[in-house]
Order: sequence, then C-alpha cells, then structure tokens
Amino acid sequence: MLNVENLVVSYGQSEVLHGLNFSVAPGEIVAIMGRNGMGKTTLMKSLMGVVPTRSGKVSLGEGDITAMKSHQRVAKGIAYVPQGRMIFSTMSVEENIETGLVAHGESKVPGDIYELFPVLLEMKKRRGGNLSGGQQQQLAIARALATKPKVLLLDEPTEGIQPSIIRDMARTLKRIRDERGLSIVVSEQVLSFALDIADRVLVLENGEIVHEDARADIDEAKVSKFLSV
Repeated sequence: MLNVENLVVSYGQSEVLHGLNFSVAPGEIVAIMGRNGMGKTTLMKSLMGVVPTRSGKVSLGEGDITAMKSHQRVAKGIAYVPQGRMIFSTMSVEENIETGLVAHGESKVPGDIYELFPVLLEMKKRRGGNLSGGQQQQLAIARALATKPKVLLLDEPTEGIQPSIIRDMARTLKRIRDERGLSIVVSEQVLSFALDIADRVLVLENGEIVHEDARADIDEAKVSKFLSV
C-alpha cells in the first residue's frame, strides 16, 4: 500500500534521512520507533509532503506520489495526525472533523466516525481547545479519518496522554484497521503501545533503519536498548 525507496531528506545541507527503504502492506500496522531526534517526525512529514524529498521515491499503491504536494497526497489517500495534534482550538469538535470532509466534497460527518469515538459525539458542540489531551488526540484521528484515507500516519500519538487512554487508543486503532482495511504507520517511543498495536516494528537511529522485526519475533530488550538514552 505504501512503498518507500531510497528516501533521502535534508534540511538545507544537513541530511536527516539517509536512503530509507521499507513498505507497508494493506491492512498492516507498522511502528517506527526511535529516540527523539532520530528522524521519526521528519519521516512522517516527508511522507505527507510537508518536507521535500531530496531523492528516492514514495509510492501509494501503484502511484508515485513523490512530487505531490500535501493536499494532493490527501486526495490520493494519505492522512496525517501530526505530533502535538494540531487541532483547531477555537472551532467546535464537529467543525474540526468537517475540515477533513472537504477532501471529498462532503459536508456531514459520517455516523461511523462518532461510533468510533463516542466522546466526540457527546462533545461535538464544544470547542476543541476545551478537550483533554486524550480527547484532542481522538479528535485529530477522527478528522484524519474523515478524509477517507488508505494510509493513516500518526506521529507520537501517545505523547502527553495518560496510560488508560493509551490502551483505549490502541484498541480503537486496531478496530479502525480491521473495519476500514487501511494501513497505519505510527511513530512512537512507548514500546508497550507499539507492541500492543503493531504487526511490525522498525527502529530508526540517526536517520537509518537499524532494526526490523515482525511483532511475533521481536526482541524487546534489543529494541528497548535503542530507545534508552
């Protein structure tokens, strides 16, 4: 569903990602793990077209999207929940989700989105800025789903969220994958969350993939070592 070949990304003269190669199968959840500053957010922004690619290729299904702008990638089927969530704090919950509907020219929030996140239905007239961190994260995911993606990118979704909400989020993401058949790429530092949801784990260190394992074969101690400072 998503294929990344020899991806090189730079900020000015400074190369951040050094020729990454990986793919994500339809309906697969892949966790990209690594400490802060290892290139996870840069990778996410690059897949979304927020940061330009210096060289390499990104494909969605059979289509090459490397040269596309962010809004074109959304139309093709990539959705992105950035680090820090970036919801519109002065707009209502409902209005926030409606911004995602624009991609397909719709105006009414589908009921199945509220079914996934019942708390958002209860709070749909409330301002986004008045929600808790966990509720804002649910809102950001709901807004991304409103674009009807094939691939959902989540950057550090557990950041600043309490453990009980993290467990709920893991269940919801697996349900989204199972019911909608989409692929999910999540960048994460919390190993327990990654192990809870991922079919496969990649470890990013200094802009390179240094370790990869299927969930069933993962060496938790080895991955933990990469994550410890």
